Amino acid sequence: MPKVIESDEEFDRLAEKMEALDLKKNPAPEEQALSALLARLVQDYDDRYHALPALPPHKTIAFLMDQRSLRQADLLPVFGSRSVVSDVLNGKREPSKGHVRKLAEYFHVSPELFL
Repeated sequence: MPKVIESDEEFDRLAEKMEALDLKKNPAPEEQALSALLARLVQDYDDRYHALPALPPHKTIAFLMDQRSLRQADLLPVFGSRSVVSDVLNGKREPSKGHVRKLAEYFHVSPELFL
């Protein structure tokens, strides 16, 4: 049963549950709603106790990718092309407003992290 997260152990457990729901091929509407609720709970706890320092967008993206063992190719759904992914991750280009929105959804974080 979801509830306000009060410890790192609860955070880890609920984050794993949320990621498992997000990886389902055809989640039921109830599972999608639960995933959204868990994302909010995880983000609230993370913002309160493990806030990230202010970093340039490309460093924030790199950190989040490293934490999830992702590669540049994993961000193709967000950016649409390899060249844009590469330019953003190398700091040659700022993510657009659309990219920021998609990054926030993809990583389940606040869009403000990328601004």
